[in-house]
Amino acid sequence: TPTWNTFAEYTYTNVDEFIGPADDLYMPSNTPHFINYNEGIYVGYRFYETAAREGLIDFNEAVVYPFGHGLSYTSFTQEMGPISESDGKISFDVTVTNTGSVAGKDVVEVYYEPPYTNGGIEKASANLIAFEKTQKLEPGASETVSIAFNVEDMAAFDAYGAGAYVLEAGEYIISTNEDSHNVIDSQTYTVGETVTYGSDNARSTDTVVATRQFEFAEGDGHVYLSRENSFANYAEAVAAPASTEMTDAEKQGFTNNGNWKPAEDPNIAMPTTDAKNGLTLTDLRGLPMDDPQWDRLLDQLSVNDMVNLIALGGYQTPAAASVGKAATTDCDGPASINNSFTGQGSIGFPCGVMIANTWNREIAREFGDDIGKMADDMGVSGWYAPAMNIHRCAFSGRNFEYYSEDGFLSGAIAAQAMAGAWQHGVYAYIKHLALNEMETNRWGMLCTWLPEQALREIYLKPFEICVKYANETDTLTAVMTSYNYVGNQWAGACDPLLNTVLRDEWGYKGFCLTDYFANFYYMDATRSIYNGGDTCLINTDQTTNYVTDRSATTISHMRDAARHILYVTGNSRAHAPENIDTGMAGWKKILIAADVIVLLILIALEILVIRGYRKRRKGA
Repeated sequence: TPTWNTFAEYTYTNVDEFIGPADDLYMPSNTPHFINYNEGIYVGYRFYETAAREGLIDFNEAVVYPFGHGLSYTSFTQEMGPISESDGKISFDVTVTNTGSVAGKDVVEVYYEPPYTNGGIEKASANLIAFEKTQKLEPGASETVSIAFNVEDMAAFDAYGAGAYVLEAGEYIISTNEDSHNVIDSQTYTVGETVTYGSDNARSTDTVVATRQFEFAEGDGHVYLSRENSFANYAEAVAAPASTEMTDAEKQGFTNNGNWKPAEDPNIAMPTTDAKNGLTLTDLRGLPMDDPQWDRLLDQLSVNDMVNLIALGGYQTPAAASVGKAATTDCDGPASINNSFTGQGSIGFPCGVMIANTWNREIAREFGDDIGKMADDMGVSGWYAPAMNIHRCAFSGRNFEYYSEDGFLSGAIAAQAMAGAWQHGVYAYIKHLALNEMETNRWGMLCTWLPEQALREIYLKPFEICVKYANETDTLTAVMTSYNYVGNQWAGACDPLLNTVLRDEWGYKGFCLTDYFANFYYMDATRSIYNGGDTCLINTDQTTNYVTDRSATTISHMRDAARHILYVTGNSRAHAPENIDTGMAGWKKILIAADVIVLLILIALEILVIRGYRKRRKGA
């Protein structure tokens, strides 16, 4: 595997200026680390299929089970109908017939092979673009499955030319497959003229044109795997790092709590606070985020309420009395609802990779629906899942929690789970945005270097699918960011990621939560809200989770963060008429009651000790 030499522990040796104080509990050494995604877009089956096509490997020797391989107790045939294109969509039917002796279901897997120019935009020879699962078919029975996808979904991101998505002219082979390697049938779709989705020609699913944003994440002098001349640079690209030093160019943009300071914008006026407009968050339930009433409500917020909403987002979102916001209880997943404070847990389901292995959207939807029902029963409004980072390597510590090595499959399954939970007013935290493909050193300022094309086409793809599906279906969701860095920028405070791509390009309307906020030397609430973050996953004082600056610019960012949090939670089950409770969260009441009981027991014991002492003294 091309990840073998780069999936390891690498610590920078020349970054004394960025090293933070040690933390005995979490970080014995707060020193920046790094990982190189040198394989670029050639992740998982995309590498093996393309490398075999180019003669770099013998597929049958390298691969035992191709991606998408599956077994059944019966057998099927699939007949691919003619493809057609209308209004930018390619569509065709596939007739699936059970030719065996027992009932079963089959998967229609659709891949495309794009035209590739030697030395041009990187492209894999096999790319999953659609799939459908049949219903249960009795022996001899058939079902006609309809397939449809956007032509623009076959475009590749041209980072070094157009700086945008490009659908190159040429022949695109569209096939139905048993798996990524074994083709059942195929047809050719021809693009007569290259289409660039740049300038004023955004893809139909983008709010604004997707343009190059992550040049900084490619690093300085990194060699990435290229298909050019049949992977001629393979040995060089996949080798272990030759140096453990951060270059001067990479140091230029590196930020952590030791070198970042907020910059005030003189053009921003001090926002209104503490207004008495007589609104509550429940009054705005169902109104779009750009409705003028939202600004009137936000004018009512106190600075203290905004500070708490941002600082104390761990397993909750706090109440905000100034706008009548209820506290919410948010719980961990990914395969159940687990309240870490009350000890209450729901039924557990198979892990994410197992659900993805079904290739069944209906099952994923039912899973999310059941999670939503149980969360509602438990008084839980937020679910820390689905997790959909990529199976970049077999040795990632969280692969059980993630869906797939393929971004499209991951996104398609996760979107259904997310939407199923929202049917009950439970907002899913799609996570971890982005690049949390390795657990080793993920707390240690882990600089993740990769080409922008790989970032967009592989690692951001499931998040993009979820956000755009949420927009289509009026589903609200939250996002949990990741510990690691995108290049030299912490993901929880990466403006191109959280503002330009997530909000501007994809049209995201929810709020962004950090991963667990343990006062690491790079996690800072102020830097986060300045760059698209909204709240911190902690419910205690960790110092840097509190915003202390009171400039107009900072309070304006605080107001934006509060808007995002209030919009999601105000439309969630927490503010449904049958659930509204603007008082203290239930788990806090339980903990306070427990504290009171313990205190009373201690007082009683103290009284008994004093009485005993007095009796002994009197007897003496």
